[in-house]
Amino acid sequence: MRKTIFITGASTGIGKETAKFFQSKGWNVVATMRNPEQETALKYLDNVFVTKLDVLNLDSINQAVTESIRKFGGIDVLVNNAGYGAYGPLESFPREKILRQFNTNVIGLLDVTRAVLPHFRANRKGIIINISSMGGRITFPLGSLYHGTKFAVEGISESLRYEVEEFGGRVKIVEPGAINTDFAGRSFDFHNDEKLEAYQNIVSKILSTFPKMLKNASQTNVVSKVIYKAVTDRSNQLRYMAGKDAKLFNLFNNFFGHNFIYKLNKRFFNL
Repeated sequence: MRKTIFITGASTGIGKETAKFFQSKGWNVVATMRNPEQETALKYLDNVFVTKLDVLNLDSINQAVTESIRKFGGIDVLVNNAGYGAYGPLESFPREKILRQFNTNVIGLLDVTRAVLPHFRANRKGIIINISSMGGRITFPLGSLYHGTKFAVEGISESLRYEVEEFGGRVKIVEPGAINTDFAGRSFDFHNDEKLEAYQNIVSKILSTFPKMLKNASQTNVVSKVIYKAVTDRSNQLRYMAGKDAKLFNLFNNFFGHNFIYKLNKRFFNL
């Protein structure tokens, strides 16, 4: 019997690649996105259900979950992938953008998870895959909002695993490094206020150096393969890294600590 995976943020990047990868492995795939009418590839694949879901809209979340269960008879895996990245000096951000960052990456993830949990609990099984980032354990300059949300995802996942294990479920965290997606174009919001002169030096250096970080970014299929491993390895392993840079920074962090990462960043960004 085919298993079913439910993916948020499947219109592009990691979400779309994961949908295609699992479909190729014989899974039923629920590919959710804010604008499904614009999807031109996934909807033509067998056993793929493309449907609307906006993580900021509870009605769309509940409707997508209900329709997916009705179509495929159940959901076996939830992948919380939808994300948005806000970078820039904290002082420059209006409050509405701060709320958008946390509502999308944290509250939206919680709302989708809460919508699926009753189904998992009733079936006494289910896997939750939360897409975090290497930025969920280390930080880069000007990312206080983005990193704040990813650190939150890490903590939520660590604690939630105790709860879902009570009925046979599992929680996994996938931590990609720099990935070659259009994240920077579609889901990346760099905010700056040039009147805040004290921050302009760091803003200039970060903006000029970021492209160098992305030069050797991994392809999206690196992440989809790691997600597949997390889903199918039958283990209770919590964290899975995706990409050479994620593994390297994790090694540095584990052996040398946050102060080493801080000094490394200061040197890399010439701060």
